[in-house]
Amino acid sequence: MTDTDIQSFLDIEPIEEGQLETPVPVVELDVVDRNIRRWQERCDALGMANRPHIKTHKLVGLAKFQIAVGAKGITVQKLGEAEVMADGGITDMLMTFNVVGEPKLKRLAALARRTDISVVADNAAVVQGLGKAGRDAGRDIAVLVECETGADRNGVASPSDAAELARIIDNSDGLRYGGLMTYPAPGTRSAAVAFLTEARERISAAGLETAVISSGGSPDMWSDEGLAPITEYRAGTYVYFDRALIKFGACTLEDCALKLRATVVSVPTADRAILDSGSKALTSDLNGLSDHGCVPVLSDARVYKLNEEHGYLDISGVAAPPKVGDLLDVVPNHVCPVSNLFDKIAVARGGHVLGLVRVDARGLVW
Repeated sequence: MTDTDIQSFLDIEPIEEGQLETPVPVVELDVVDRNIRRWQERCDALGMANRPHIKTHKLVGLAKFQIAVGAKGITVQKLGEAEVMADGGITDMLMTFNVVGEPKLKRLAALARRTDISVVADNAAVVQGLGKAGRDAGRDIAVLVECETGADRNGVASPSDAAELARIIDNSDGLRYGGLMTYPAPGTRSAAVAFLTEARERISAAGLETAVISSGGSPDMWSDEGLAPITEYRAGTYVYFDRALIKFGACTLEDCALKLRATVVSVPTADRAILDSGSKALTSDLNGLSDHGCVPVLSDARVYKLNEEHGYLDISGVAAPPKVGDLLDVVPNHVCPVSNLFDKIAVARGGHVLGLVRVDARGLVW
């Protein structure tokens, strides 16, 4: 193995042939390696920092591999993820979720003492709490102003609001203004250019430098539109990819590194097979699709319905229907929740399962 061989970054628990129990996510490491390197090469060619979002894989080892290949640092969504990554030795993190409440601010202060974590805010109340965390940590925490540029989620509503919040951050003890952050809806990144450019200019006129303009999203990761003001990019799902991103045109089936391995437990009719993987394994996210997953080896047979433990597979158009006991690999609609549903995933190379890897930040959503 080389110094950047993906397998060397993972603590793999070997299992005997034929002993892998289902349902379980199976990840092809060679596909993950290709996905990560391809995206890093694009970021390098554009002169844009890569700050991958680890909420997709939640693995310290994969995060370290992304950094070893060239990522500037990582993105986390919640404090629990940040704490696990910090325990693993990763210090350069951006947390893209408002920190609210005294318990969380205490945890942020503790993180800030041992890492270079930066955070975001879209209102003065959040900034006030962050300032206390920074003072308790004994250092100024960088805060990026989150801007609403089309996702209709968090974010200040206008460039003037962004400039005002940047001023508030700059005047707060324990904080420093770190830049601008946005998460545009797929297909709307071009519309964000005017907002971000005007915000940067207004902030510059106030005497502050916008060193970072951070955008993100795997659906538009290959598009050049709207990148002009962007200095760093946050993509997460690209590590594994999924059916939703096939639909967006961001990948092909060959790029989908994670598939949920399931067992056929019943074939009650000629049109229906039942899998041992319901909403507790595949998630109920549709992500713009009309079903919950597909099985490529069965002519893309669809998982058309989920109970908690049952997956309903439409086999009406399948020439050779599956039998009870057959193992099938399902491509999920949305891979990020699937990772979060399992304590361990299986990793494979060339179709051969190497063993199990613990999902370090599994379930850490607080």
